[in-house]
Amino acid sequence: MILKGNERGNANELANHLMRGAENEHIELHELRGFVANDLHGAMQESAAIAKGTRCKNHLFSLSLSPPPTEDVPVEAFETAIERIEGELGLEEHPRAIVFHEKEGRRHAHTVWSRIDGAAMKAVNLPYYKRTLNGIARDLYREHGWEMPKGFKDSRKRDPLSFSRDEWQQAKRTKQDPKAIKQALRDCWAHSASRPAFETALRERGYFLAKGDKRGFVAVDWLGETYSLSRATGTKAKDLQTRLGDPQKLQSMDQAKAFIAERMTPKLQAWVKEEEARAQKQNLAAQFQREQMVQRHRNARAQLRAQQERRWNDEQRKRAERIPKGLSGLWGWITGKSRKIRRENEAEIAQAQQRDRAEKHAIIQRQLSERRNLQRRIVQTREKQNAQIQALNRDVARYMVMGGQLPEHPSKNAKAQRSRARQPRRRDHGPEFEI
Repeated sequence: MILKGNERGNANELANHLMRGAENEHIELHELRGFVANDLHGAMQESAAIAKGTRCKNHLFSLSLSPPPTEDVPVEAFETAIERIEGELGLEEHPRAIVFHEKEGRRHAHTVWSRIDGAAMKAVNLPYYKRTLNGIARDLYREHGWEMPKGFKDSRKRDPLSFSRDEWQQAKRTKQDPKAIKQALRDCWAHSASRPAFETALRERGYFLAKGDKRGFVAVDWLGETYSLSRATGTKAKDLQTRLGDPQKLQSMDQAKAFIAERMTPKLQAWVKEEEARAQKQNLAAQFQREQMVQRHRNARAQLRAQQERRWNDEQRKRAERIPKGLSGLWGWITGKSRKIRRENEAEIAQAQQRDRAEKHAIIQRQLSERRNLQRRIVQTREKQNAQIQALNRDVARYMVMGGQLPEHPSKNAKAQRSRARQPRRRDHGPEFEI
């Protein structure tokens, strides 16, 4: 289970993020402990109000718990991990909130604690909490028998194509895969031994070498987005300069963007828009199917909640009717019969709660399985689109540098091939001779 935590403030912003339905298909406020409010925004406002009595700015500790996406993880496993984490960090009995998120067939949890000790009115110190979380995460992988990520076994084997939130947002703006961008820049660096070779490799992939404002070297794509070569290739600035020379001899980012803007002719812009529209059309069917599935799953869960609530109320009424009242109740209290009934009711309540949790877990797991099957098809569509985008980048860059005719539209090639296939073949009768 991957554990990522951080100390932070901005309680209202955090509540907005955790309850944002646009980014998550299913959101469940699982628990609020130690708050007067019964909603997350109110709870976060309480935390912020109490923190004003101290000098602590980052009065919250936010933690995400992400198990392997294909594992069947019950709620109890999350709760046990959360109890263990707050014990290790010294946050026992502190107000906390637990929220479950589901997206793309993956279920994970977020937990938020108030760091403020209400009795002492001071924040709990959390020294070396990242080291503590990593240790607990490794233990959880071993205890549950999950396949441990390579980066956990050896930090040197961490995914070199991992990306930050800023890089993800940048790729989202350009409708590209952030890992594909990094891989392309890494390949260019790995297969070039000099600056001219590197520039040629970049241009073949749709990027232009330039000097950055703060960074020594950057790559600029035809959309005007800039990428730090040090960060993308995992190479130190000193090693970049050894191979590429003085960055001051390169064109600036503004010059590179001006070069691109000059060559983005109306005809080229129209062709690019046509390619983007074609890619968007391919994605509409999967998007529509996803939206229909999510709504169907939400309706099924709402029906289960309503059914369980009705059953719970009926069972509570029956349990209440068992307890004797009036003189019978007094006699039952004397004889101990009432205590026996209460113990039986408490046992039934625990069984009923376990039953309801099991029913909820079963429907969630069925839906997650269905959603994962759809996600595999969506990923295949994305991979095709990423390949098309990479080809588009190469074609646009080639046209900008060399000029000439636009690359022929792939659909036209396909139509021409189908047309030739439909034409009847002429039967070869051998050479003709005059008589």
